[in-house]
Amino acid sequence: MTRRLLIKAHLIVASFFAPALVIIAISGGLYLVNIKGTVEETAIQVPADVRLDLTSETIETDVRALFNNLSIDHEFEYLRAGDAMLTTRPTSQTYYVLQVSAEHVTISRNVPSLQKRLIELHKGHGPLLFKDFQKVMAVALLFVLLSGAWLGLSSVGLRNNTMVTIGGGLVLFLWLAFLS
Repeated sequence: MTRRLLIKAHLIVASFFAPALVIIAISGGLYLVNIKGTVEETAIQVPADVRLDLTSETIETDVRALFNNLSIDHEFEYLRAGDAMLTTRPTSQTYYVLQVSAEHVTISRNVPSLQKRLIELHKGHGPLLFKDFQKVMAVALLFVLLSGAWLGLSSVGLRNNTMVTIGGGLVLFLWLAFLS
């Protein structure tokens, strides 16, 4: 690949993914300063005789049938199972949490705020198609970073500045991550 073609590819890939990366950086930064968003939770009435077996191989089908019986119009891609709890996914949009015990099932409808939705996407809790986009974006980000470093290192005029900058970033990362 010629230098000119590498520069063009670097710029195209960086420009294409820049909006998503800026949004991810802003939402992640807000999360780190404790602005995590909110979830509006609403309890759903569940008849006392409703039971769910968390160990059932048909649990997703069972939950869909329960939602249908309760007239809950909600499509989910999959369930996340925890201790006596099921969460419909993705959680980057309206989702339901089912608390399951031997005696009863409780259900809550959860509507995340915009910031909470972005955090859920950031954490990989979005739709499966968005997860695929994130995987492609991760590879693209690596390409942008490595091609940018290569372009800087392969230029006589930029080589020293690039080496100092990469070295400084590596030292700072290692120091903050492992020594501070």
